[in-house]
Amino acid sequence: MPLDLKAMLEPSRCAVVTSELQNGVIGPSALFPELARLAGRRLEAMAVVVDAARAAGVPVVHATVHRRADARGANTNAGVFGAALKRAREADFEDLLPGSAAAAVVDRIGLAETDIVLPRYHGLGPMHDTGLAAVLRNLGVRTVVPVGVSVNVAITNLVMDAVNAGFAVVLPGDAVAGVPEEYAESVIANTLSLLAVVVPAREIAGLWGVQPPS
Repeated sequence: MPLDLKAMLEPSRCAVVTSELQNGVIGPSALFPELARLAGRRLEAMAVVVDAARAAGVPVVHATVHRRADARGANTNAGVFGAALKRAREADFEDLLPGSAAAAVVDRIGLAETDIVLPRYHGLGPMHDTGLAAVLRNLGVRTVVPVGVSVNVAITNLVMDAVNAGFAVVLPGDAVAGVPEEYAESVIANTLSLLAVVVPAREIAGLWGVQPPS
């Protein structure tokens, strides 16, 4: 049976989940500059989705990642965690400390009064053992619209966890980023497209009755 994209994106039944759209992840002081550079090229598409969601009354949930100065509660059981900690120490970086400028959502996305911020201190993605699924269900959500980074880990993790939790996923393919760019595009085309409906950001905005500026 063909999917009814308009029904999936009915404002009363969907939510946008931003993944790690923070200064210390995609901003000028990002730990991984190449990811930040590629995300910067897609930031306007991410903002198109977030701005349209707010205009249409669609909930926006910011899944942010934080790290304590003493790293208590943080994972150390995969290479990506060690690489992030090493780069932070080399750069004398404040490392996503709660309340820091690095941990804040980037200005272009910002925070609206209606937004929800759901930080985590552990794990590879926004949904596992973070309370995100419960928050979404409490909002009446059936369809998740992810934007942000990275296709390498957190976005792919979010899509899979959302599907496993019973949610449908509509993925704005131009509003997520990973490294290298060609790899991220291949993951979207060959893996995430099997799990989510992949459409451009502007099409989602249009279905929410918003026409973004050209």
